[in-house]
Amino acid sequence: MRKDNRRPVRKEDNEQHRINGKITAREIRLVIEGEEPRVMMTTAALQLAEEQELDLVEISPNAVPPVCKIMDYRKFLYTQKKKQKELKAKQSKVVLKEIRFGPNTDDHDFQFKLTHARKFLEEGSKVKAYVFFRGRTIVFKDRGEILLLKFVQELADVGTLEQMPKLEGKRMIVMINPKKK
Repeated sequence: MRKDNRRPVRKEDNEQHRINGKITAREIRLVIEGEEPRVMMTTAALQLAEEQELDLVEISPNAVPPVCKIMDYRKFLYTQKKKQKELKAKQSKVVLKEIRFGPNTDDHDFQFKLTHARKFLEEGSKVKAYVFFRGRTIVFKDRGEILLLKFVQELADVGTLEQMPKLEGKRMIVMINPKKK
């Protein structure tokens, strides 16, 4: 147990860096902010860290001699986790919305689906629109392609075409990406 009243560092955290008594090297290079790095005995560096009520943390174990720094290790881990959370929050997740048509879709249905697609693109989602050919309607491939191209043309102000209409089995698919703001 440590002499001061701070809680011991959890075991899983020790696997990232070696701290205090876990440092096995006889000599280390101690880096202190505002000063030149200096080579010293590990015991002397540990004593220096203990006087400041901080931890001696091995930053670069593969260097010769290993590079160490005196810091509050728990605070260091906390700030690292906080930075990782911020980076994760800034990542954008791509959402894909699908809109299905038939080869003989009416104008009213087309307009209805168009408004939904416009809303999806404004929210930043990708839109996958497809015409599903059931049974013998596969002979109307040209109607499906015209429908999808008209759909893309109507959404040109909020989205960009990723790929031209492409027939995959019984579906003719087109992908639309939202425009960058």
